[in-house]
Amino acid sequence: MNRTEFIITTAIILFVAFALGWFANWLVHRFTRVRQSDVADLDRMSQELHEAEETRDQAITYLQQREAELTNQLTQTEAELRAAMDGLREARREAEELRAQLPQ
Repeated sequence: MNRTEFIITTAIILFVAFALGWFANWLVHRFTRVRQSDVADLDRMSQELHEAEETRDQAITYLQQREAELTNQLTQTEAELRAAMDGLREARREAEELRAQLPQ
């Protein structure tokens, strides 16, 4: 094998390797290509997720406000109960004092 044959053989081998590499790259891109319908599905799912997160945030805000209102109402009711119990206690004490003052 002389020098010219060696160069031609090497060039053919390199061209075949290049062609096989290009074909393999084409096959990989052909099978891994993202379809337009897949992109549309991903866009739709991301929009639905965004809407669900907004709904969740609104629900959390509503629950926090409602909890604050109920806590405030409970505090007020407990204060009214304490005041009523103190008033009842005072009325009982006065009733006992009046009974003690009555002649027997």
